[in-house]
Amino acid sequence: MKLQILRHAPALTQGRLAGRTDVDADCSDQNALAWIADRIDRSTQIVTSPAQRCRQTAGALGFDNAPVDARFWEQDFGTWEGLPYARLPDLGPLPVAQLANHRPPGGESFHDMAERVQQAIEELATDSLLIAHAGTVRAALALVVGPAALSFSVAPLSLTVLRKSGRSWGVDFVNMTAT
Repeated sequence: MKLQILRHAPALTQGRLAGRTDVDADCSDQNALAWIADRIDRSTQIVTSPAQRCRQTAGALGFDNAPVDARFWEQDFGTWEGLPYARLPDLGPLPVAQLANHRPPGGESFHDMAERVQQAIEELATDSLLIAHAGTVRAALALVVGPAALSFSVAPLSLTVLRKSGRSWGVDFVNMTAT
């Protein structure tokens, strides 16, 4: 099974953390959208996060009525939601496993989010394109590399592809962009 994951177009957050905060996407980069459109497999099942920025990205690619799965939402950052990036707490140098288990006040840890995302991915029965978030991409990558997936950069409008053979996942590529 082939799993393509497209991170949504740039989120209009005004410099604030927007995990579960519903914000719009800037879908004005027609060159990047055309580049992505040429690389995604349109014959696959399309699924999107319920976030407005994901649904807008899907619409910009011609997938106006793509089914939504709430399990593909970004990580819930609890009381950190909406904070300017410059005011986010500094957790210091945490080993990646500790960071993956850290839960922001009132939110969920990366590990929590990865569990829900991975369950949804494992239920996919056919080749699929997910239009989702950086955290969703990292959660999928964690199927292969565990919590080290937190170290991956995931740019807006980037494509990541994984393949499942038997019960094992492998990574074809990560964070492929038009530039």
